[in-house]
Amino acid sequence: MNDYEQAARAYKIRKNAATAVTYLFLLFWAVIVLFPFYWMILTSVKTYGAYNAEYIPRFFTLSPTLENYADAFTAVPLGKYLLNTLFFTVVTTGVMLAVIILAAFAFARLEFRGKNMVFLIFLSMMMIPNELVIITNFVTVTNLNLRNSFPGLILPSVMSVFYIYLLKENFEQIPDSLYYAAKVDGTSDFKYLLRVVIPISKPTLITVIILKVIECWNSYVWPRLITDNPNYYLVSNGIQEIRENGFGRENVPAMMAAVVVISVPLILLFLMFRKKVMAGVSRGGIKG
Repeated sequence: MNDYEQAARAYKIRKNAATAVTYLFLLFWAVIVLFPFYWMILTSVKTYGAYNAEYIPRFFTLSPTLENYADAFTAVPLGKYLLNTLFFTVVTTGVMLAVIILAAFAFARLEFRGKNMVFLIFLSMMMIPNELVIITNFVTVTNLNLRNSFPGLILPSVMSVFYIYLLKENFEQIPDSLYYAAKVDGTSDFKYLLRVVIPISKPTLITVIILKVIECWNSYVWPRLITDNPNYYLVSNGIQEIRENGFGRENVPAMMAAVVVISVPLILLFLMFRKKVMAGVSRGGIKG
């Protein structure tokens, strides 16, 4: 075996070793990340007596039960909370899309005096702490007598500076020649937005929709602050209701069953569209 073959063999061994170490690290990290979900599902299928009898936690069960899932819908109106959250999520996401698409298109394509300064002011809003925004929104919604109402829940969530910035960067990647060709054909800016910009930017729009749905579904602080009527509770606030007035603080398996019911839709949504999310984020952040 000559020196070249020995060097090639040594390189191959080092490369395989590095690959093995990388996969072992990723496997170890995946176990750490996924273990809470496994523990949540495992606890949800244990009976109350079996869970309390475990002085040392067990990582499996030989007698799973779905009784806790039935209790999740009877102890409190969890189904109603899910419907409220679905309505809140769909309406908020729809209105937000209309707002941010028009704003991003204006900043990316239209020319008007002070555009750069206005956009700079928009970006500076991202530096304002969320606590200050929540206080301002609370005072405004209260003065408008919108507490304990869906408009009060929805209106403060229909604008996002980050999503406007993301779409603006994406819209600017569309060649100017398409815009000028559309103007030569007599196409208005609004028709150009609907027929050209939105179809081309579909991956980024799907990303924004999914991220906004997750944000709305997990919303806790604002709904908890602006509503004290169970008729307007969302699932995130329903968890606290379940804990206090439903199963009690000690019935952990039933609590975990409710959390699984609430978490599964988001997990499935992300798994179904994970490739589009990654493609949209990478496309929105790369210019050229």
